[in-house]
Amino acid sequence: MSKLLSITEPGLQQDASNAKFALWALGFRPFYLLASIFAALSIPLWVAQYTGYLPVSLMHGSTWHGHEMLFGYTLAVVAGFLFTAGRNWTGQPTPTGGVLFVFALLWIAGRVLVLTPYATAAALVNVAFPIVVGIGLAIPLVKSHNRRNYFFVALLILLGAVVLAMHLSWLGMLAWPERVSLQVGLDVVLFIIAVMGGRVIPMFTNNGIPGTQAIRHPLIEKIALGCVLVLLGADILSATATMIATIALAAAVVHAARLYLWQPWRTFATPLVWVLHVAYGWVIISLVLRALAVLGLVAEPLAIHALTIGAIGGMTIGMMTRTARGHTGRPLLADGFELACFVLVQAAAVIRVFGGMIVPYAYLGTVIGSGICWSLAFALYAIRYWPVLSRERIDGKPG
Repeated sequence: MSKLLSITEPGLQQDASNAKFALWALGFRPFYLLASIFAALSIPLWVAQYTGYLPVSLMHGSTWHGHEMLFGYTLAVVAGFLFTAGRNWTGQPTPTGGVLFVFALLWIAGRVLVLTPYATAAALVNVAFPIVVGIGLAIPLVKSHNRRNYFFVALLILLGAVVLAMHLSWLGMLAWPERVSLQVGLDVVLFIIAVMGGRVIPMFTNNGIPGTQAIRHPLIEKIALGCVLVLLGADILSATATMIATIALAAAVVHAARLYLWQPWRTFATPLVWVLHVAYGWVIISLVLRALAVLGLVAEPLAIHALTIGAIGGMTIGMMTRTARGHTGRPLLADGFELACFVLVQAAAVIRVFGGMIVPYAYLGTVIGSGICWSLAFALYAIRYWPVLSRERIDGKPG
């Protein structure tokens, strides 16, 4: 345990003066770094506006916040992960070097332009990003005939369409609620989490904890993914509240059974594993709260933040840590900094969701407290992983 908690654990640090600059060597490097910096800075900015301490309102208010955390932060992590995993899946190169640099610039331009009066330019850039990422992933998939993962390209194109619908709503050119665009985008990300969670969480559990028998039941796997797709369709078609609540509750039951088969109770001594299990637990909580929210029994933001902070935040910080360690030749062990990041993200979720539910009179305080925990988590990650992400692998291998 002392090794897990050490903040000077060998293997994470290296002599930067002797290591080559490698930020553009593989997709996870720039996008994880950009995502963590953006996550650390944007939330204080939003909280300052929400609480009235920022005199100048950000464009589109709360929808800016939702847009940026979903199509800014989350999409950056997804892009970095897919470009990295895509190379492993196919044995083919994914964008690196100058091309990866241009992709990163496109993402940065999107974050800047939504704060300016140049709404059309912002729309073009933000719609383009998931589409070009999809193209960058499609090339190696097609070359290797890796049909199993073609659907990721379709999901990225769908996210591009969702971003387009949202920007057209902002421009007054489409009578489509911005809230629906955000919900559909969240459903797509939920499906990505469900797919990747099913692939990696049982494997990481069995590999990281000897004697564990996390299993994937074929029927439960199919139903779990199918329920998310049905929920996505229901949101696109603006189904009735009763129908959405029924689908969400059914999905919660199936995903709970799925998580049970992965034996989460055996992971508590292994932070790189439990962080993923806890994040997946938030998927179940978010689905239950979604059902209650559409029926008017709880506030909708509680369900949204269970998914965004708890599930997406927990899963991304866990995968950003594991991917960065594994693909830079470092041991798959969490040190004190990383454990702090994991705990802070979970604290942000608990404060925002359950704090707002239990002490509604202190709702503003829960927003501030949650924002502080979230920002600290990703600031720590950015500081800790800057030398890891920007320098070559310590084992001398490419990537």
